[in-house]
Amino acid sequence: MKAHLPAATGARGLAFILATAVAASAVAPEGESSGAHAVNLIRIDGAIGPATASYVERAVRHATEGGARCLVVQIDTPGGLLDSTKEIVQSFYGSEVPVVVYVAPTGAHATSAGCIIALAADVAAMAPHTSIGAAHPVELGGTGEGKPDSIITKKLENFTVSYVEAIAAKRGRNVEWAAAAVRDSASVTAEKALDLKVIDLIAPDLPSLLSQLEGREAGGVVLRTASARVVEIPRLARERVLQALWRPEVIFVLMLIAIYGIIGELSNPGAILPGVAGAIALILAFYLASILPVSTAGLSLLALAVLLFVVDLFAPTHGVLTVGGIVSFVLGALLLFVDAGPAFRLPLTMVLPAAVVTALFFVFVLGAGLHAQRLPARVGREALPGTTGEALTRVGPDSGWVLLDGETWHARSGDTVERGQEVIVVAVEGLLLRVKPVTTEVP
Repeated sequence: MKAHLPAATGARGLAFILATAVAASAVAPEGESSGAHAVNLIRIDGAIGPATASYVERAVRHATEGGARCLVVQIDTPGGLLDSTKEIVQSFYGSEVPVVVYVAPTGAHATSAGCIIALAADVAAMAPHTSIGAAHPVELGGTGEGKPDSIITKKLENFTVSYVEAIAAKRGRNVEWAAAAVRDSASVTAEKALDLKVIDLIAPDLPSLLSQLEGREAGGVVLRTASARVVEIPRLARERVLQALWRPEVIFVLMLIAIYGIIGELSNPGAILPGVAGAIALILAFYLASILPVSTAGLSLLALAVLLFVVDLFAPTHGVLTVGGIVSFVLGALLLFVDAGPAFRLPLTMVLPAAVVTALFFVFVLGAGLHAQRLPARVGREALPGTTGEALTRVGPDSGWVLLDGETWHARSGDTVERGQEVIVVAVEGLLLRVKPVTTEVP
């Protein structure tokens, strides 16, 4: 018995090492493995936008060029922009490699744009206890008051219904439910979606998904995925940066930086850094806002808030305008992305602190700067009027010389000043001082 124990232990150890190695290589980074024996994987989390569409398009191209057996798109998204969704759907249609959309992990959801993307896949799969649906479109732009025009909304809804019906029909899925997901914001669990033929299968994890895909025909290809190596295609740096920036919170913060920087530069000319930072933030905010619709009403309320803060610095309102500015700021921030849908609303936990910080900036920081500007000058040419000196020569209309703080100045006086007499500076005219004797009343 003792003679067989080391061998058995060694065999188990070797088996454990091999199993660990296989598990570690189940999902390999891009470049380690590709080609005909690979399954490509990408993960989409968060809102669907231009960065997501670019990522998917590149992944489809990579999978096609590498001859992957299929492309698995794992999603967990609350929705996003319809234009970006259409680009993703077109990428799926143009793919020579079967595309599998997998709503995962457990607890994930594919709503709005995510629902449309799942319907457009060659194979749609979901993890248990996930959900799909609620694809009713949100009007982008609207009337600027958070209430989209009913005619425009109806047109957009009808277009989206016909769009998802065409997608569902092309992929052989439940056309009636697809239309209901748009018109009535219908939403179902993974188990119900399978019964309704909205999706094709349920898989608890990626290995189970690949096992169930084995032998299934998709996109005119019989899938051989059970033993395929998974090669994940990571986001490029520019895609990660754009995805990180393309968020309502980021746009809002950039707007605040632009306000602080530009107004700070105007109140303190020559500081340079605040102005440069504010200008860069403003350009980025405008660019991102051109992608994500911004409410006109929200912008107007934010502008009103800034105006009230500034006016309160000069008017003796005892903080009344500042309070009004805070209220206007909060309402404007909450309405800023109201036209872009619930997925893009700013949380109140962010808006309230931002309103308080902005009010403090104007009251204390900017207020202190303006107060400093109103103080009398203590150094330089601006500080010379009112100072006294001594006449070194006779000073009259034809000018003479005076000694002022250890410096000799060319001076002129309307009244004759005798040598050694004390004078006071009335004005500075270039390099010439206009003085009067201290005995003369200075206007």
